[in-house]
Amino acid sequence: MSPRDRQEEGRTMRPFTYLTTALAAFAARVRGDDPERGDVPGWVMITVMTAALVLAILIPFREAIVDAVTNALTSVTSG
Repeated sequence: MSPRDRQEEGRTMRPFTYLTTALAAFAARVRGDDPERGDVPGWVMITVMTAALVLAILIPFREAIVDAVTNALTSVTSG
């Protein structure tokens, strides 16, 4: 097989490989054995806890955070 024939075979096989991979991934998702699906209730809990943590920090220290950000922006824009 010449290098030219191998190159031509590679060009024709690449779309077939992509299609096969995409179909296999779709079939795994439909069957439900996709390892990338994750744990939805866990992610919801993490998101809610993160929002609560942000609020717990922001509420008592809001004025200090606003002053710090304002000072930082002022020092960057005025210089």
